Amino acid sequence: MEALRKNHKKLISLKQAKKIVMILVAILFFDFFLFPAPALADQTMKTFYLSQNQADITVSAGEIDQQTMEFNGKLPKNDDVDIKWSKYTVVTAYNSDVGQTDNSPCITANNFNVCDYGVEDTIAANFLPFGSKVKIPELFGDRVFTVRDRMNRRFSYRVDVWMIERPDAVNFGVKLAKIEVLE
Repeated sequence: MEALRKNHKKLISLKQAKKIVMILVAILFFDFFLFPAPALADQTMKTFYLSQNQADITVSAGEIDQQTMEFNGKLPKNDDVDIKWSKYTVVTAYNSDVGQTDNSPCITANNFNVCDYGVEDTIAANFLPFGSKVKIPELFGDRVFTVRDRMNRRFSYRVDVWMIERPDAVNFGVKLAKIEVLE
């Protein structure tokens, strides 16, 4: 009788273990396959913003022009260059602060010293190769940025603009804008 009870307890604990494993598999399935991955989210945002009517886009651009004026004295201008491709993406800003970077905040991922250079023409982007030239006309007009840095892996389709002053980066916030990758 005692042996039957032990076997019954083992059988119950095996059933519970199987239930737990099945629940974990279901959670992983929902997490990875049913919730949008960053690439899918980016595609959804692009589709959504492309479907907006022209009046909404014009109003947004008018509001952004005021912020563009704040950066006119700090960003270099460049001649017109052919656009290779463009897309809507999330644009944020950062500065050389240890809390926003690593323990060498002035050195970018491709070993460029932004503090010594002192010009706000550097961006971080994981989906573009180093040295890519990018315009963000809605926010910065004809200014051209160079990809010199990387972001955390979870931000696979985001652009992060380097700024000298922390308040400028904080005030910039998070925006959705069309980027133009240049040839």
